[in-house]
Amino acid sequence: MKKMLLPLLIAALVSPRLPGPAAAAAERQLQQCGGVDIPFPFGIGHGYLETPGSKEQPFNVTCSHRTDSGAPRPKPTPIVDGMEVLHIDVPRGKVHVMSMVSSWCYNATSGSMGDPSLWSYESATFRVSDDDNRLTVVGCNAFAYMWTRDGGADDKYLVGCNATCSRGVRSLADGSCSDSGGCCQAPIRPGLSFNVSFVGYDDSSTAGGIPGLGPASPCIYAMVVDKEAFEFRTKYVTTDELLKAGGSWEVPMVLDWVVGGNQTCEAENRTTYACRSDISKCSNAKNGGPGYTCSCPKGYDGNPYLPGGCKDIDECKAANRTCPAHSICRNTPGGRECYELKLLLEIVGSCIFVVLLGTGMSCAYAIRKKKRLAAMKRQHFKQHGGFLLFEEMKSRQGQGRSFTLFTEEELEDATNKFDERCVLGKGGNGTVYRGTLKDGRAVAIKRCRVAGDERQRWEFGKEMVILSQVNHRNIVKLYGCCLEVEVPMLVYQFIPNGNLHELIHHGGGAPPPPFSLRLKIAREAAEALAYLHSMASPPIIHGDVKSPNILLDENYTVKVSDFGASVLAPADDNSHLVTLVQGTRGYLDPEYMQTCRLTDKSDVYSFGVVLLELLTRRKALAMAAAPEEERSLAAHFLASVRDGRLGGLVDARIKDEVGGEVIETVAVLAKRCLEMSGERRPSMIEVAEELDRIRKVCVIGDGIAILVGDGN
Repeated sequence: MKKMLLPLLIAALVSPRLPGPAAAAAERQLQQCGGVDIPFPFGIGHGYLETPGSKEQPFNVTCSHRTDSGAPRPKPTPIVDGMEVLHIDVPRGKVHVMSMVSSWCYNATSGSMGDPSLWSYESATFRVSDDDNRLTVVGCNAFAYMWTRDGGADDKYLVGCNATCSRGVRSLADGSCSDSGGCCQAPIRPGLSFNVSFVGYDDSSTAGGIPGLGPASPCIYAMVVDKEAFEFRTKYVTTDELLKAGGSWEVPMVLDWVVGGNQTCEAENRTTYACRSDISKCSNAKNGGPGYTCSCPKGYDGNPYLPGGCKDIDECKAANRTCPAHSICRNTPGGRECYELKLLLEIVGSCIFVVLLGTGMSCAYAIRKKKRLAAMKRQHFKQHGGFLLFEEMKSRQGQGRSFTLFTEEELEDATNKFDERCVLGKGGNGTVYRGTLKDGRAVAIKRCRVAGDERQRWEFGKEMVILSQVNHRNIVKLYGCCLEVEVPMLVYQFIPNGNLHELIHHGGGAPPPPFSLRLKIAREAAEALAYLHSMASPPIIHGDVKSPNILLDENYTVKVSDFGASVLAPADDNSHLVTLVQGTRGYLDPEYMQTCRLTDKSDVYSFGVVLLELLTRRKALAMAAAPEEERSLAAHFLASVRDGRLGGLVDARIKDEVGGEVIETVAVLAKRCLEMSGERRPSMIEVAEELDRIRKVCVIGDGIAILVGDGN
């Protein structure tokens, strides 16, 4: 007896695995062939549940463009080993396919029955659905049966059906399939294989053919067919139309499929567990044998074999929503809730009242907080001399100088709320941040550390008035300030090339700066300090002159910065009495530390230390240096001059560039700046003029002095 192996569409007796690339492909898109969806765990070529160690892939569907004979199909057809797939039902674990029709026809030429065409099915991995299919026999006086092995080789289960035409062919009616109407159906039993036979064909039949079979009923048929898809037609009895109706003698049939191989839900292997959705349900196979199926729980729909495949059903939008009239439906995970409209209105009303009450209280609190914040900002603005500064700015309108009073919000936006990644440096007078204003200008924003009484805060505002008028090419430009905060903030132009301390002490691997550049920097810094001492009105004492506060732009032009310790010098004695000595160790004027009186000569002393840094490339204070007398650069220098050891202290690089007389001249100027008595020190104007004279003199060859140009 001929047997045709049904295509292996589902792995039922093997452990599934979900390969990475295949699973990714399945999850990305829904495959199709000829208008038929091919959902995971099925797939075309890739994207299906594979069977490890097997050459056959039961979940692999072939999209065929040709028939078995090689003729082109009208459209692509999903095929598995020659069988056409009509529909794959993932939630129910069903596959609808086209099955063969067994037939036995009368041969009019020989006047006897021809050879029957019988169909049998046997598969270890696929099961015919007993719920959806029926054994169906069509014809007059046609008796056929199917048998299936149910255990041992001799253990058979039989089911048969006898179709008669007791009242003649003309009495048959379309749509009816009964024992007396040319068609009969019988339920089938779950099994792994079956064979279809006609009575009169095998050894158990009655020989001599089938009584009544002839021109009025040329053939009899037997098939396992989907009970919902088959509809009886009288022409199936009177003609051979049934052989042509399905094309190639085929009719719809429903198959059950499972996953899991020999596993069950109770003994599942989590490494190969096929139910991938987190909320999926597992059910053991019902149609005989091991294996299991996956499904989404009630209230969910989708593909339980994919991660996250089970999606909540919106019952409120479904056609069969069950909420009563005059109620409101709210969808919930896996279900829905119904609210009576009256109760809902009461709840909504209560919620609105609570919301309005809360909103009113929040608004009142926000308004009160806003007023308190505004009052605090006005108080800070007044304490820092903001009103004085504002009046001064009004009086100087039209003079071509701009000074801006920034808000705290503007500076927060410029620095990303004073992000630590924007910090340029921290010092005793505050922290400096880099920021960008809304107009695109890069700025340095200094958050000052100002403390003191009301008079000191007022002096700060007055100081801002003076600094806003500073206009010198070698002093960093002050764009404005923010006074509405507890401690004021200053906004300066941003200088991109670092400072003098970094240039001469670190350098980043670059060669030391030449003597000409060092002299240029010293001269420009001296001119900036001379401007503050002599040309600003009233004079300004910087108070913290040091190499880190001498900034350098992209052309190495000096920009003196950091006026956090600056004071306005009184007009009578050009000095300022302080209660707290400010400055940097190594640069502080000894006389200032003893008398607490800050003068313009205090800046001269600090500048002298900067000159020594330029001459020696040594730091102003080296705590790790030995012996102890060499820790202070100023003290070491004065001792070296006194003992005639200056040559060992000067940077070797500049000894090769200029003659000893030039170096000695600069050293003499530095020594004058470092006099213990401020009265014996030169003014910054004298220092600037002396440096300008030295710059114009270049010692070459055998020490002949010539005058050079006055360019920068």
